[in-house]
Amino acid sequence: MELNQLTLKLLNMRGITSQEDIEEFLSPTPKKTYDPFLLPDMEEGADLILREITAGTRIMIYGDYDADGMTATALMLTVLGHLMKGREQDLDYYIPSRFDEGYGLNMDAIKSIHDRGFGLIITVDCGAVSEDEAGYAEELGMKILVTDHHNITDRMARCLLIDPKKPGSEYPFEGLCGCGVAFKLSQALRMKSDLPKSVLAEVLDLVAIGTIGDMMPLTDENRTLVKYGLRTLNSGRRPGLAELIKVAGLEPGSITSEEAGFILVPHLNAAGRLGDASLGVKLLTARPGDPGIREMAEQLNRMNDKRKAFQQETYVKCVGLMDEGDFKLIECPDAHEGIAGIVAGKIKETYNRPTIICMNTQEEGYLKGTGRSIDGLSLYDMLKKYDDLFVKFGGHAKACGFTISRENLPKLREGLLRDIEEVRQKDPDVFEKKYPWELEAEVGDCRMELADEISLLEPFGQDNKRPSFLVKDGIVTDVRYMGDEGQHVRFTLKGEHGEYLSCVLFRRAGEFADVLRPGRRISVTGALETQVWQGRKRLQFMAENIID
Repeated sequence: MELNQLTLKLLNMRGITSQEDIEEFLSPTPKKTYDPFLLPDMEEGADLILREITAGTRIMIYGDYDADGMTATALMLTVLGHLMKGREQDLDYYIPSRFDEGYGLNMDAIKSIHDRGFGLIITVDCGAVSEDEAGYAEELGMKILVTDHHNITDRMARCLLIDPKKPGSEYPFEGLCGCGVAFKLSQALRMKSDLPKSVLAEVLDLVAIGTIGDMMPLTDENRTLVKYGLRTLNSGRRPGLAELIKVAGLEPGSITSEEAGFILVPHLNAAGRLGDASLGVKLLTARPGDPGIREMAEQLNRMNDKRKAFQQETYVKCVGLMDEGDFKLIECPDAHEGIAGIVAGKIKETYNRPTIICMNTQEEGYLKGTGRSIDGLSLYDMLKKYDDLFVKFGGHAKACGFTISRENLPKLREGLLRDIEEVRQKDPDVFEKKYPWELEAEVGDCRMELADEISLLEPFGQDNKRPSFLVKDGIVTDVRYMGDEGQHVRFTLKGEHGEYLSCVLFRRAGEFADVLRPGRRISVTGALETQVWQGRKRLQFMAENIID
């Protein structure tokens, strides 16, 4: 296939340079995948499961309350369900409450699982650093297998631990999500048993949603898993997802990675944010003909609507509580724990400042904080400096969480404001909103053929963003404002040789009212897309910024 030079340049900029890699990246049937037994403890872990199934041991899947944890739990239930056919009473799952128990393994849950007669716990998307909890399970006489994908720091579960980030791991790709690791375990189980290959094919939709939902890189092995997974998702074979797609207002059969990430994942996450994540697992494991599938999907839809309402209410409240400092440390005692992180992210996006929201906990005198940071500024590094102020602390460059005593909050605020001022002095432009682009193009370059080639780079997501362009020196024609307050605008750019490009800019029309005048020469940044409207395909440039 002969590619447009702009498409080739895009691929090269993303590190895809050899002919072999380009063909793999663009292929509708990618092959990049790795031997599951390269993962640490995989051989022993798969053997343990098969041995315990043969021994009649009751098995508990222990998951997490986000989309990755739900999909990983559903995947393991499905795969082990095939291996334990007729023994459904011996297989169950447990997801801790975000509000009462928090993330990961906890002693009370382990004791309860033991008391119910379960002899093996398999964790998914959690447990890598649960050293004490894993040890407690073994003290009770239980066996435990941890599967996880999170970073391992100074503590590590001293049991069989399958994690691509485990020290000494030889697995060539660290970017698997929790559901991805569960899938690799399922591959290993298939290789060691009579499990049909079709069982793995039927759970790839779960891997796609978990990978996209956890914002894992859509490169390397993940690209293979997500491409096939989206195909499985769009086949409509999973009744729960098929119903969720309908109630969410999506078009069955054509779900993209972006729609999965921005619409399906928040619906699933709403269960864990506002109630019980088990609802998501039940929907994902429902079989054709099971009663109540539609009602579960509608319940998730209602919860997501409620989440959005809470989110907007909390956003308005938190904006009112902000001070003038460049580090937005906001104390909002009654913020809902399930949505505080999303609100922090929205404030970060709106004001382009690192943002933390602190809310009350069930323990008197303590606050829980959740934060998000801007590009180029590691929130983890900034907070790690004050590690001695926290009861609990963890996270990464862009997102962190902690528990702190109320009396220590002023010290944290004072230190962060001082640090952020030093950051500003070193880099005066650090808080300027940036609208970067990858390639420059003329209006005449932006044709349907180029947009079709760009679509071959899908699925878009983390580390494989939709390509961004700077379209230079177009002449504005046909300006039309849209929305209740004229906050959106559609306009056309005319090129040097009479070519035309239809553009749309959302939410920021008011900023450019003086610039968007017919006859004005401008440049725009954004993405080139195709849209299908009433059966007709059309080209459209989704503008992000306008340069006069």
